[in-house]
Amino acid sequence: MTVHYRLDNHVAILTLDAPESLNALAVDELHALRTHLAACQDDDAVRAIVITGAGERAFCTGANLKSTLPPEKGFAAGAYKSRRAESEQGGYTRLLDFSDLGIWKPMIAAINGYCLGGGLELALQCDLRIATESASFGLPEVKVASVPACGGVQYLLRAIPAAHAMKMALTGERIDANEASRIGLVSDVVPLANLLDLGMTLASRIAANGPLAVQAVKQLAVQSAHLAPRDFVAQANREWGLLRDSDDRIEGRKAFAEKRAPVYRGS
Repeated sequence: MTVHYRLDNHVAILTLDAPESLNALAVDELHALRTHLAACQDDDAVRAIVITGAGERAFCTGANLKSTLPPEKGFAAGAYKSRRAESEQGGYTRLLDFSDLGIWKPMIAAINGYCLGGGLELALQCDLRIATESASFGLPEVKVASVPACGGVQYLLRAIPAAHAMKMALTGERIDANEASRIGLVSDVVPLANLLDLGMTLASRIAANGPLAVQAVKQLAVQSAHLAPRDFVAQANREWGLLRDSDDRIEGRKAFAEKRAPVYRGS
C-alpha cells in the first residue's frame, strides 16, 4: 500500500491506496500514516485533514492480516516498549492508536465502501465522518474470537447511543450507510462522485476559521467531555484566556467591525 499525501489550500488529503487488500494497513503503511499525521500537526500550512481510501470498494478494512501474522515473542515482550520497537517485533495494534500523536487539527474521514475493524477504529478517531451510499461499517472482531484493540468499543460508545454501539460490538455485524446516518455514526451520506467534494467543502470551512481556536475546540472536546461542569467550564475559560490576546482573535474582531473576511495566520 501507498499512503498518498497532498495539500490543497490548507487542507491535507491522505489517501490509503491498496485496492487489492481493500486498503488494509500493513506495518509500514501504519508507520507512514502516523508520520504524515504528525507532520500535518506541526505544519502551519495545514488546518484540516481529510482521510479517504482509493477506489470504490473500501475506505479501510483494518490491519492487513497477511502481513501481520502473530509475532514470535509474547505480548508482554513488547507491551512496555515504544510503538515502533514493538512493531519491529511483530506487535502492530498500538500503531493504529493516534492518541500519542496529539493531533489537534480536525480530521475528516471520507468513507467509501468497507469501513471495518481497524478501519472503523481509524474513522472513529476522526472528528467528522461522511460516507458514500455504498459504505458499510462494523467491528467484526468477535466473529474471529478477538476484540477491537485500538479503542473501537469505547470510541463507538462515545460516537453513538450505547444500545446501537453494543449491538454492533457484540454481534460483529455490519450496518449500511443509511443506518450509520440514522444512528449518528456519520453526518452525511452522498454518492461516490460527491464524497471528496463534500470532504473538501467541510475541511475548507474549518480551515477558514481561526486555526488556534479550531484546535482549542477539538482539545476541549477530547479532554473535558468526562469532567464535571465546574471543571470543564474552568478548562474552557483557560482556553479562552490563551486565545484572548492572540493576533488571530484581534484580527477576527477587527474584521467583524469592518465587515470583511478575516485573514488568519495561526498566531
